[in-house]
Amino acid sequence: MTVVLVEPYRERPARIAGADLWTRTAEGGEYRILPDGCMDLLLMDDDLIVAGPDSRAWTGSAPRGTRYAGIRFAPGAAPGFLGVPARELLNERVRLADLWSPNRSRRLLDRIRAAPDRATALDLEVAKLLEEPTDRLTAHVLRSVRGGLLRGTAGVSRLAATIGLSERQLHRRCLDAFGYGPKTLDRVLWMNVALDHARTGVPLADVAVLTGYADQAHFTRDVKALTGLPPKILLG
Repeated sequence: MTVVLVEPYRERPARIAGADLWTRTAEGGEYRILPDGCMDLLLMDDDLIVAGPDSRAWTGSAPRGTRYAGIRFAPGAAPGFLGVPARELLNERVRLADLWSPNRSRRLLDRIRAAPDRATALDLEVAKLLEEPTDRLTAHVLRSVRGGLLRGTAGVSRLAATIGLSERQLHRRCLDAFGYGPKTLDRVLWMNVALDHARTGVPLADVAVLTGYADQAHFTRDVKALTGLPPKILLG
């Protein structure tokens, strides 16, 4: 969950490998969350909420003073903690109590709320409960996508061949781990890489070349399809 156009926001590495712990206090009004391949567990309004993977921008609002604390899991890591395939949470926000038993989720929530620093408690408690690391196939897919293997027309077939799966099998495994197939995962992750470059002042045409888009128009179309806004307006 990548947040833009929002209130004071802080993050640091979490105790879980590849995850981030973040906090935010709302100043009121709307905010936009960009798809980034991740899933979050967040404490909001004294409840634990799961933010599933997004395939499009999520626009929300919050009253001034609303406090959030969240764990942003690395792509593919949250389903093992939640016990729910990512595909079932695509573009969803659900209470943890709706995924776990009421008693289990209430015990976790009570321990976090009783702590003097709720964000730190969330970090500690999730680390205690995460029993299994991301499986090897999921980790390999993520490394391959981040390494640029899927950039180009034959990327999915190349990736499937490297792990001995058919393209259909690979797609199904990716839906469970990430919430969408490998090509969409590639689009989402590389859009974020491209936007990070653009935020440093690199011209959009150069960003497109650096990150494997056919040209600036291709980059603009992809950003607009995933976020609802062209990059020039999104980056303001």
